[in-house]
Amino acid sequence: MNKNLLVSKMKLHGDTNASLAEKVGCSPQRFSAKINGTNGAEFTQGEIQTIRDSYNLTNDEVTDIFFT
Repeated sequence: MNKNLLVSKMKLHGDTNASLAEKVGCSPQRFSAKINGTNGAEFTQGEIQTIRDSYNLTNDEVTDIFFT
């Protein structure tokens, strides 16, 4: 996962870890684990789709953020 690219998209849209965690339906602590890859935590397909829709991400951007 490309944390820096996701964080840049979050800042561009005025989101924080807490606000994006709420959008995807998880706690801020769990979101932090996912963004940092702590203990193997990963975003689910549904969470990725929510982020994609919120930020109008292209297929390439989704790949660059979540599948690198």
